[in-house]
Amino acid sequence: MKVFNLISGPRNISTALMYAFAQRSDFHVLDEPFYGYYLSNAKLSIEHPSHSDIVNSMECEELEIVRQIDELANQNHVFLKGMAHHLLNENPDYLLNWKNFILIRHPKKLIGSFAKVIPNPTLADIGIKKAAQLFSFLKSKGRPPMVIDSDELMIDPERYLRKLCNMLDVPFERGMLSWKEGGIPEDGLWAKHWYANVHKTTGFSRQQSKPVTVPPHLGPLLAEAMPFYESFQSHIIQNN
Repeated sequence: MKVFNLISGPRNISTALMYAFAQRSDFHVLDEPFYGYYLSNAKLSIEHPSHSDIVNSMECEELEIVRQIDELANQNHVFLKGMAHHLLNENPDYLLNWKNFILIRHPKKLIGSFAKVIPNPTLADIGIKKAAQLFSFLKSKGRPPMVIDSDELMIDPERYLRKLCNMLDVPFERGMLSWKEGGIPEDGLWAKHWYANVHKTTGFSRQQSKPVTVPPHLGPLLAEAMPFYESFQSHIIQNN
């Protein structure tokens, strides 16, 4: 069995991807297992909703988290949805044993959505810089991760998921395209703060063009984030 590790930033439809894999009988899904570790060890510039509850309810030792994930993979495939910036280790060699893929989204859309919950995020809070660092780390070890752009996925979710499953060497299942409204049992306890939109869905919807605005005070953050986003462009899996 394998660990399929989704390295994402916030507000990147990573939860919807987790829900898709949760519909399969051959996968366990884990929702941000390094979140407690991150909150316990990072120098935080913002207050995370339910901080204390998350720390008190989760394993917060990095290597113990890894051990538990690998142990679970002895029973079934594991789909691990996590945030790039939760991986504080600069040399996370344990990732070399997993199948890694990075999920990105245009920073304008990411920041516009994120700011609705946390008004003053920094570059460290949105994960794009850390994702780029992890890409470089994995590539230097001969294990470059696949790169998924959420906008590409949403052009045609079924076609993209079929392509992704083929690249992951697992069979596509049509059940991945839909789920019950209201969330899944594996949701983290932070779901009440972050998952309201996905809880209203029952599957992937075709992409719709909507105007996205970034609050003026976050313009400098957008400028900081763009070079990291652009560094991924030649690696994105296309929806074709």
